[in-house]
Amino acid sequence: MLGLALHQDAQLLTSLRKRLRTRGIKWAAGIARQADVPAGAQVLSNENGSAPGFYLKANINPRIASPHVFVLPGPPRELQPMFNKFAIPILHSIIGGPLSVERRMYRLAGVGESVIEEAIGEKVLAIPGVELGYCARPGEVDVRIIGEAKAIEQADGVITSALGPSIFSARDESLEEVIVKLLTKRNQTLASAESCTGGLIANRITNVPGASRVFLAGYVCYANQAKIDMLNVDPKLIETHGAVNEPVARALAEHARACARSDYALATTGVAGPTGGSPEKPIGTVYVSLASGDAETIVKKFFFPTDRETFKQLAAQTALDLLRRRILNSAARNSERS
Repeated sequence: MLGLALHQDAQLLTSLRKRLRTRGIKWAAGIARQADVPAGAQVLSNENGSAPGFYLKANINPRIASPHVFVLPGPPRELQPMFNKFAIPILHSIIGGPLSVERRMYRLAGVGESVIEEAIGEKVLAIPGVELGYCARPGEVDVRIIGEAKAIEQADGVITSALGPSIFSARDESLEEVIVKLLTKRNQTLASAESCTGGLIANRITNVPGASRVFLAGYVCYANQAKIDMLNVDPKLIETHGAVNEPVARALAEHARACARSDYALATTGVAGPTGGSPEKPIGTVYVSLASGDAETIVKKFFFPTDRETFKQLAAQTALDLLRRRILNSAARNSERS
């Protein structure tokens, strides 16, 4: 497209060889092509992948201004850090200062896109110069606004006023990152007892650096006998009610907290499908329980009639958001007492 000759960057080639050697990946001739960059391009290193990026000012047509070209890898975990580290400073230097347009993203849980749009859509779009967008994922909605700084501040007031309790981050953090920070700040700990989510809650929490300071144990008690053997759930509860019900969910959370000696414990039990449902407990039924030392155990019933993987994501997200709200409510009560 640019009509520029490629050359092999020796430093980049060395870096590629070292990266593959460290990972035990055998070198193949085709890999060397990743070190080919256009003549005159500035190589942008990729700390999270093998493919580099590059930047150049391309002289495509002498009759028009030369465009600034950024080429970055596609995976978000590679693209986003590179854009922040390289593209933004270069753009600042081009325009002679920070970008006048600001972007903010609010991440919400426990509320649907249609409810969010009803609450803020017209009010935000009535602010001159503000663009508004939504991105929905299982159990989560991202709200993005773009505009001039003054307009963004006005829009921020509308959004936080209408949706405050549902906003878990305005800093592009995941829900599990927020929870680990909340627990760390308060020197509190967490355990989990998972049936239908199969360890997804524990997996998400332990994906966060520093989780070892707050996450004590994760019990994946999928079979009924495992619930009895691992967490001493009364067999009569399961015989009487089955595994998917409020008493079993409560017992899982409370016994997990007792066994791990944690401040909080989350538990899930449900029917993920596509089989196993009944008229009383249709596919998509899930009970989420939260036990803690400072308040009564919560058990909530939800219904997520969807595919198996999405069901697990929704159940885990719902459980984590239940914990987030409990931590914040507990902190607010303690603040009022003091």
